[in-house]
Amino acid sequence: MAAPGFWDDPDKAQVIAQETNNLKSETESFEQLCQKVEDLETLWEMASEEDDTSLQGEMETALAEAKTELEHLELGMLLCEEYDHNNAILTLHAGAGGTEAQDWTAMLLRMFTRFAEKQGYQVEMLDSLDGDEAGVKSATLAINGRNAYGYLKSEKGVHRLVRISPFDANARRHTSFAAVDVMPEIDETVHVDINMDDVRVDTYRSSGAGGQHVNKTSSAVRMTHIPTGIVVQCQNERSQIQNRERCLQLLRAKLFEYEKKKKDAMISDIAGDYQAIEWGSQIRSYVFQPYTMVKDHRTNVETGNVQAVMDGDLDIFVEAYLRSLRKTV
Repeated sequence: MAAPGFWDDPDKAQVIAQETNNLKSETESFEQLCQKVEDLETLWEMASEEDDTSLQGEMETALAEAKTELEHLELGMLLCEEYDHNNAILTLHAGAGGTEAQDWTAMLLRMFTRFAEKQGYQVEMLDSLDGDEAGVKSATLAINGRNAYGYLKSEKGVHRLVRISPFDANARRHTSFAAVDVMPEIDETVHVDINMDDVRVDTYRSSGAGGQHVNKTSSAVRMTHIPTGIVVQCQNERSQIQNRERCLQLLRAKLFEYEKKKKDAMISDIAGDYQAIEWGSQIRSYVFQPYTMVKDHRTNVETGNVQAVMDGDLDIFVEAYLRSLRKTV
């Protein structure tokens, strides 16, 4: 960064500067943890020599905190794929089942928002479509922060809910599905070829809750990539120009994911592997009645604390998934 001409290319320089700050933060976290352990060792030796038990509770608390920090650092080491450190774009779609599925999608939206906030990430709603009676039909979030994609990629797939429906007058048990898609946000340093002649751009009035500009001007933008049929839209920025820029970011991410899936499918086909991807092939089940349990079907990790999970406590599932990836490498 101190080299002459480093800032001649501001975009490239900004990427390197950000990476430098990220590495510095990780190094400082490790050094602070080492210092904390050394201080605890010194304190323990002093207490042992003087047979002083008054600090035992405080030391046990500090040791538990150090263990938690160490586990967090170890989890970060599992994020070794190329785009794990990127921001994430998370999209939810309600499955068949009308209001019941739309309500479930809204519950998942809250769960992922809570998880992201607990990680210190910024959450930005890019687009949402409300349900007919309750919940949401679809929503797209930008989740910004280091390792956001690495942690959230474990959530990609179909999520299944079993509960007594609050919308059923006979209080019958219902099963609902929602699909979650997670993509890394691709910056300008990654080349994604987009021919704008292949993109149809439509503008329309936002369908949000109102405000000075919402519903009064055609500021919402929808882009359709004709060769692939990929559709992205954004209506939550204040101006049409901002929504166009956000839409283009979404399109770049989706096209990148599209090409990656094509490549992965080709490799899988050559290897003779095939796995059906269908609406019922859920990655995780959430059971509210007749008992409480959340179970991940890929790792078999489960917990009975459903409320904690719905409040964004997804760490056990994320860690188990990342560790399972390491085992297959």
